[in-house]
Amino acid sequence: MLALTYRITTAKHHLRTQGSVNAMEQHITDRIVGTASAGRADTARTDTPRPDTSRTDEAAESILAGRTSLGVEFGSTTIKAVLIDEHQTTLATGDFAWVSHLDSTSGQPLWSYDEQEIWQGLQHAYAQLAANVTEHYGVTLTRIGAIGISAMMHGYLAFNGAGEMLTPFRTWQNTNTHEAHERLSALFSFNIPERWSVAHLYQALLDDEAHLADIAYLTTLAGYVHWKLTGRRVLGIGDASGMFPIDPVTHGYDERYVDLFNALPEMKRRDWTLTDILPEPLVAGQFAGQLTKQGAALLDPSGHLESGIAMAPPEGDAGTGMVATNSVRKRTGNVSAGTSIFATVVLEHPLRELRPEIDIVATPSGDLAGMSHANNFTSDLNAWVTLFGEFAQAAGMSMPKADLFALLFQAAVADDVDLDCGGLLNFPFRSGEFLVGLEQGRPLFVRSPEARMTLGNMMRAQLCSAFSPVKIGMDIMTKDEGVRVDSLVAHGGIFATPKVAQSILAAAFNTAITVMDTAARGGAWGMAVLADYLSHDDESLADFLDARVFCSTSGTTLEPDSYAVAGFERFFSRFLAALPVERAAVETVPLDAV
Repeated sequence: MLALTYRITTAKHHLRTQGSVNAMEQHITDRIVGTASAGRADTARTDTPRPDTSRTDEAAESILAGRTSLGVEFGSTTIKAVLIDEHQTTLATGDFAWVSHLDSTSGQPLWSYDEQEIWQGLQHAYAQLAANVTEHYGVTLTRIGAIGISAMMHGYLAFNGAGEMLTPFRTWQNTNTHEAHERLSALFSFNIPERWSVAHLYQALLDDEAHLADIAYLTTLAGYVHWKLTGRRVLGIGDASGMFPIDPVTHGYDERYVDLFNALPEMKRRDWTLTDILPEPLVAGQFAGQLTKQGAALLDPSGHLESGIAMAPPEGDAGTGMVATNSVRKRTGNVSAGTSIFATVVLEHPLRELRPEIDIVATPSGDLAGMSHANNFTSDLNAWVTLFGEFAQAAGMSMPKADLFALLFQAAVADDVDLDCGGLLNFPFRSGEFLVGLEQGRPLFVRSPEARMTLGNMMRAQLCSAFSPVKIGMDIMTKDEGVRVDSLVAHGGIFATPKVAQSILAAAFNTAITVMDTAARGGAWGMAVLADYLSHDDESLADFLDARVFCSTSGTTLEPDSYAVAGFERFFSRFLAALPVERAAVETVPLDAV
């Protein structure tokens, strides 16, 4: 009998009672479910389902008639495209694997992606999807009912008046903006995380970067791609809320904070104001332009795709995760686990006080949500699994990566595992982590001399450490702020192995966790649903999801086991107490050490 026991309930999933997330594909690392490519464009593969032959003709008719919606999400490790029909059923997918890298153009190493790879990846993912349409349905994809672009939130993409990028893309992973975060948070009495676009902008002002003399537009990755496809400088309100604080009443930027920013001493000699350079926020269902001829050629260089297609407001991965997990109503929440991890709860009311550990963001409809976000989640875990895979291969036992993950994950809940990981500790910090005060990270595994070094304890330590940073913010919301959560839904590839990560997350948060049977759909599918919502905006987004999208979806819920909760708390206490060891590693191990 397993050391962990859980009451499992499987029931029809309804938005009012069960929420959830990707996002960040959102930040989802597709490696865990084995759907991401192992390499670049030439090795990318797709998980397009082979349709039932009885549905092929119906699907082909929908495709030819343009009764479809396309969602594209730029995740941290994968760019994914999903085509759905009018019933939100996935018809075809395409993907492209990419990774961030350190760029030192600015004089300091900052995480970035190549600009040309943004377009190479978009075109490859779309071309793969279009090829799958032809292969499975025997038609050429020329018409689409609506399109939506989503991407990892925050970061810094600055352009001049000619539309030229002024600096390499600075991603959400960068933590060089700590001074800006502290100053703006104090000025606004509102948390401005280091990842937010305005923190990057203000840090550039503090550093007096030369490119600011030419800045004409500042946006996110989703906003950038949407702009080039449509010519419109707009942004979904959820993504916009990760650039600058949003007013939940007006659905615009909060004018109190805009005025305070424009009055900063560093702005005195600038000939632009904040609102001059920010995109216009739009809520879900609003028309966000149409695909231009130039945009159609950029998306589909083959020339088959027609222009004039309606475009949804471009959203962030948090918002698409909310949609993909039916978590847009107040008191619903989701956990999106991938390269990074975040737990988001739609709030009934604002937090009582400034909480640096909590981001205040917006749902795609403009309601406020509290988010606990950790920069690091699966990168270190993936590295360990890869190591075990190399050992298995050397021993003549090569196996698919998905099977390897499942085998190792099951060890974490085996009968003989110690629920507190037996004295083993892991710090999964590939990059900086604000929640624990790290500007940089160094992955680190530590154990006491008498620790019980078993495979199960080692793998459990990997999973417990991955969930520990996000627990800090979640505890503040639920314990200190009294935020109420009716349902918490998790999604991401890490939950593909039944009950393992789900059970450990339930222990970490001491709350029931639901994983829906659609958990693998992810943010690209959520963005396609938001595109489809353009033709259903006569009803609220929450009602649309309830009645049309999730009316027959099932989910499995695990209740936390009291012994597992106690074990996680013991691990968590040791994790926090040993953080000085991680800080010492940052100080003594060079970032580029080989």
